[in-house]
Amino acid sequence: MCQHQPECPSALSTDREAAVPMAFHPDQGWSLLCNGVLLFEDTGELLPDGRIIAPRRPLAVA
Repeated sequence: MCQHQPECPSALSTDREAAVPMAFHPDQGWSLLCNGVLLFEDTGELLPDGRIIAPRRPLAVA
């Protein structure tokens, strides 16, 4: 999918979030990366194969 040189990390790579955003919708809380990953503002992810990566944002301490 990625046409960048050097190529962005794949969707299965541990650094997949470093890929270039192709669509950015802050009003809806998500970005589509060039490796096919949907990255949500809560740090959750949806991989191209349908797997879900749970959010990793630290919880606020009250």
